[in-house]
Amino acid sequence: MLRITELKLPLDHPENMLKTAILDRLGISTEELITYTLSRQGFDARKRNAILLVYTLDVETTNEQAILNRLQDDPHISLTPDSTYRFVTQASKDPAQRPVIIGTGPCGLFAGLILAQMGFRPIILERGKEVRERTKDTFGLWRKGVFNPESNVQFGEGGAGTFSDGKLHTQIKDPNHYGRKVLTEFVKAGAPPEILHVSKPHIGTFRLVTVVEQLRATIESLGGEIRFQNRVDDIIIDNGQVRGVTLASGETINTDHVLLAVGHSARDTFKMLYDRGVYIEAKPFSIGFRIEHPQSLIDTCRFGSNAGHPLLGAADYKLVHHCSNGRSVYSFCMCPGGTVVAATSEPGHVVTNGMSQYSRNERNANSGIVVGITPDDYPGHPLAGIDFQRRLEAGAFKLGGETYEAPGQLVGDFLAKRPSSALGSVQPSYTPGVHLCDLSSALPDYAIAAIREAIPAFDKKIKGFAMKDAVLTGVETRTSSPIRIKRNEHYQSMNIKGLYPAGEGAGYAGGILSAAVDGIKVAEALALDMNQ
Repeated sequence: MLRITELKLPLDHPENMLKTAILDRLGISTEELITYTLSRQGFDARKRNAILLVYTLDVETTNEQAILNRLQDDPHISLTPDSTYRFVTQASKDPAQRPVIIGTGPCGLFAGLILAQMGFRPIILERGKEVRERTKDTFGLWRKGVFNPESNVQFGEGGAGTFSDGKLHTQIKDPNHYGRKVLTEFVKAGAPPEILHVSKPHIGTFRLVTVVEQLRATIESLGGEIRFQNRVDDIIIDNGQVRGVTLASGETINTDHVLLAVGHSARDTFKMLYDRGVYIEAKPFSIGFRIEHPQSLIDTCRFGSNAGHPLLGAADYKLVHHCSNGRSVYSFCMCPGGTVVAATSEPGHVVTNGMSQYSRNERNANSGIVVGITPDDYPGHPLAGIDFQRRLEAGAFKLGGETYEAPGQLVGDFLAKRPSSALGSVQPSYTPGVHLCDLSSALPDYAIAAIREAIPAFDKKIKGFAMKDAVLTGVETRTSSPIRIKRNEHYQSMNIKGLYPAGEGAGYAGGILSAAVDGIKVAEALALDMNQ
């Protein structure tokens, strides 16, 4: 088949216009066109009152090679790539050992799925609860202020991505089309089929719950085992080789292959690994606040008279500003029509994040407005970034009144350097609640100065971004892992054989799709090693 990219048509074009455009682009007659399928659909909103739909299409014709020869200089015409997933190996009928996976976020789930599909019957250990019980505990913090340190936004089946917008797009290079495998498995598990072709696919929290349950059922049907409330407290290492894991219960599981997919908030696990001599280094991450605006404001600024069009949905944005003090400020994890959520994993700390349902129909838009920092900002040992995060989160807990309310401030007051005492037209969505104050002490001075410079700059791109009644809530500290557990070309730890660091917690992914893709790659490497 032939692939056509960047085929643009008006937003409300008639259905038959697409076929006509294909014929025109390829220079063929109706008789030469056999069929076509939609590979991707996005939109170009640079001219908000003249928005274009942008198609990628796979087309079957009667003479594809002749068309390729004739249009060889057209960069938007090529052969359709083969995105079929092929397993790298299969397990022997009775493997001597079973691989152990720690964590059931997207990385751990897809590593487990791939290993199960290859016949390796993985044992997957999760410190938190299964996803529906975990949801009850998470809502317990949001609605009642009751926090469970082992079952929350960060810990439990599905990982942190379960309570997010469910974004399934990424900017990673993916020459082997692992992302397609991930999306296909999501659809098999109950995700909406449109994620296979929309340019910015998302599932939303409530749908993700069902999808995660079905992925678990598939793994178990293939001989895999998932054990909840089984926290790994130690890894057994003998002469530089993993030999097993010890659980909080005291049980030991013997294995020479451990895939570590713990997510970016497993701070006790990171310390245990560091104490055991696993090579870890500090890495950059970002800190900041969540900002909330009326979603209608963002829709109008991005889409103009087309705001509310069903093909466009709730508008998002992506912003960056390079500040005079050398810092960069950017929007992070933008959630259209969503809510700001309590995302701490430790008592006495406040952490914010964003979440949307599939419908994206809540009244506010929110995103992180974060400042990039490096290990130079938190010098010391490799875990110094964790200590840095903890100080900010404990400070936010105190600023919020020590009740898990988040400290908040109106943008107008923040820019004017005065405390907030009353809300305006924007009602914050964070629960248990927002305690108005002065956020200038919530982050280091350089970060506060950078955000104060960036918000007016962002207002030039999205008029109203600096609206005085928009609300900031703090703090956003879990943008990515503050460490990297370095691995070699075989995806194993630099100095511990049989330990496979993977996903966001190990510093090799950022988001659901990239974490799932990394889980597949690492699972393949582990499987090949087991079959040696």
